[in-house]
Amino acid sequence: MTAQESAQKTFGHQAVESREKNRDVTQFSGEIVVGIDGSEQSYGALRWAVNEARRRNTPVRLVTAYSLPIFTGTGFEAGYSVVDEQALREGVAQILDEACSRVDTTGIELRATVETGDATAILVELSKRAELVVVGSRSHGSFLGRLLGTVSVSLPAHSHCPLVAVPASYSENLESTSLDADAKKPVVVGSDGSAQARVAMLKAAEEAQRRGVKLTLVNALAPYTGALNWVPAAVDFEAMYREIAQLQRKAAQWLRRYFPRLEIEFKLVDGSPVQVLLEAGEDAGMVVVGTRGRGGLVGMILGSTSHGVLHHAKRPVMIVPEMEDERLETAPSADISWG
Repeated sequence: MTAQESAQKTFGHQAVESREKNRDVTQFSGEIVVGIDGSEQSYGALRWAVNEARRRNTPVRLVTAYSLPIFTGTGFEAGYSVVDEQALREGVAQILDEACSRVDTTGIELRATVETGDATAILVELSKRAELVVVGSRSHGSFLGRLLGTVSVSLPAHSHCPLVAVPASYSENLESTSLDADAKKPVVVGSDGSAQARVAMLKAAEEAQRRGVKLTLVNALAPYTGALNWVPAAVDFEAMYREIAQLQRKAAQWLRRYFPRLEIEFKLVDGSPVQVLLEAGEDAGMVVVGTRGRGGLVGMILGSTSHGVLHHAKRPVMIVPEMEDERLETAPSADISWG
């Protein structure tokens, strides 16, 4: 193929041809990775990711995958099991070309990866070296589209880097809503006093500083109801409030050591952690929560709070996995449990 013929190839066709050259995905690093499956949700996620990439001065990699159908059983002629793989590749190329046409690429480097097989596994592998993974989602349900299939929590639960889910209800309004104006709204992060929450605080503070907005630390204290009958002694709620409030102040002081110019506020609210975070995030630019590990299982299991926020939020949600960070050594620890 001549240089002129190569230049005439579209963005999507070039990506498909790169797949056929067996490029090693372990070579990719420091990018914002976006899952693309041809749905409006994935295109909305891409628009959000491109805007974020401008703030971070980071390349954006579009990732899509397809599987070849396998036919089994008797009574079929051999010809019926033949799949037109060329048509599949052409369809993938068109999806990537459409995605590219949906965004303003000025000042942004767009890259693409096309793979066969399970898209979720590919995104998890890329997350080991990515700066951020972005996908589209829908409220009140699981992830949409052919990209993620039925494994509605596998990707956020197993991602090795922060993952942002952009809700369908949010991405539908991206055409008429200025992303730059939305980025001026506060970043809200949930805390339950756990180590995972401290990691989420750091990532939320980085995002707030990058946007030049306020960081809001939110703690929810779930009310005791009939469960009080099982409490062996009276619960001193006022003392608990004071202790949590003191921990919030310590957390804010800790963050200011690393983000001295960042405006930080904290809220302690009665109620379900999921509901409190959803309400706090209604006028936020982003809601940040941490995952929660469990036992000796391979990978991460998404906690009930992060799972609830992820599937019901109307704003972009960042899920932060367990990550190493030397700043955690100076973080205040909670002497009580709540939430």
